[in-house]
Amino acid sequence: MDAAEAAEAAETPTGVRGTAHGVAPVPLSVLDLVTVGSGSTASAALATSVRIARLAERRGYCRHWVAEHHSMPGVASSSPAVILAHLAAHTDRIRLGSGGVMLPNHAPLVIAEQFGTLEALAPGRIDLGLGRAPGTDGGAAAALRRTDRLAEGADEFPQQLSELTRFLDDGFPDGHPYSRVHAVPGPVQGPSARPPVWLLGSSGFSARLAAALGLPFAFAHHFSARNTVPALDLYREAFRPSAVLDAPYALIGVSALAAEDARQARRQALTGALSMLRLRSGRPGLIPTPEEAEAYPFTPQEREFADGWLANVVHGTPDAVRAGLDDLQKRTGADELMITANVHGGEERVRSYELIADAYGLPGADGLPEAAPGR
Repeated sequence: MDAAEAAEAAETPTGVRGTAHGVAPVPLSVLDLVTVGSGSTASAALATSVRIARLAERRGYCRHWVAEHHSMPGVASSSPAVILAHLAAHTDRIRLGSGGVMLPNHAPLVIAEQFGTLEALAPGRIDLGLGRAPGTDGGAAAALRRTDRLAEGADEFPQQLSELTRFLDDGFPDGHPYSRVHAVPGPVQGPSARPPVWLLGSSGFSARLAAALGLPFAFAHHFSARNTVPALDLYREAFRPSAVLDAPYALIGVSALAAEDARQARRQALTGALSMLRLRSGRPGLIPTPEEAEAYPFTPQEREFADGWLANVVHGTPDAVRAGLDDLQKRTGADELMITANVHGGEERVRSYELIADAYGLPGADGLPEAAPGR
C-alpha cells in the first residue's frame, strides 16, 4: 500500500472503500482467536494465523482481526498488538485490527501507544476494536487489572474510552492533568492518521454507546445469537452521525466452517462446541481433536448445549455455507460478516477460508501463491 492508498484508507472509518467482494452481499472478513489444537503448539497456531492473513489478503477479504483472551490454553491471542505487528510484517494491503482489545484491562495511554505504533508500521491498515468484558475469568481479570472490582471497571468504560480517544488525537485541553502527556507515535510528531475506533459488544450496552458516539459497531453473533437483531436495531435506531461516520455501520462475527464434505465440516465444528462447553464449565483446555469430540460422553444437558452451539455455526459444503451466510446477512442486515473458525485443525481452518472465498467468487483464485515465507 503506497502513501496515497494509505491516506484514502485512513479517510474511511470502516476501511471498506474499494473492497472487492465478488458476489458476496457484503464484505467478508476474518476473526482469529489463534486457536491451539490438542497435539499442536502456540507457535504452530501463530504460523497458521499468518497463513490465514496472507490468504485473506490474496482472496479479497476486507480485514483480519485478533481477539484478546487470557488464561485459555486453547487460545494464543492474549497479546493482540504483538500478533498484529507480526501480521503486518507478512501482509501488504489487508486491514488488521483488534476484535477486540479489552479496554478495562489496560491503561488507555498504553493502548494509544501500541496502536499508534501499529499505525506507523502499517499506515492506513489498522483498526482499533474495543470491548469492555475481561476476556477471561474473574481470577485472571483481577490479575490483569490489579483489582477485584471488575464491575466498576466495566462501568467506567465510557470514561476510559473518552480518555483513550483523547490520547489518540492528542486532544487533552490546557489545564488537564494529561495535557502534557502524549501518545507516541502519534499526532504530537506531526500530521498522522489514527486507527478508526470500533466498539464491540454482545448486548445492548455497547450498541447504545456506539450509536451515541457515531462509531462503527461489531456484534458477537457467534456467541450471543439471540441478542443480535435487538442489538443491531437499537444501534441503528439510536445512531447519531459523527465526524467519523455519517450512517450506522454494523459488522457481526459469525462462526463458519466449510469443507468439501459436510460430515467433515460437522466433525470439526463439534471440536469447537466441546471446547466451548469445557470453557463454560470452568475446564478450559486445548481444542480437542475430532476423534476426542466424537467419543466424548455428553450428558443430556451437555448435548443440549452442544446442539445449541452447533445450530449457530454455519457449517457444511461451500455452497451450504454461502447460503447460510447469505441468509444470516438478510435476517440481520449486517453491513459486514466477520467469519471465525474456532476448531481443532489448522489446515481445516485455512482450507475453509479458501472454500468460502471460492463459493463467493472472491478474487485471487486459480492457485495464486501466498506471499513468500519470511517476509
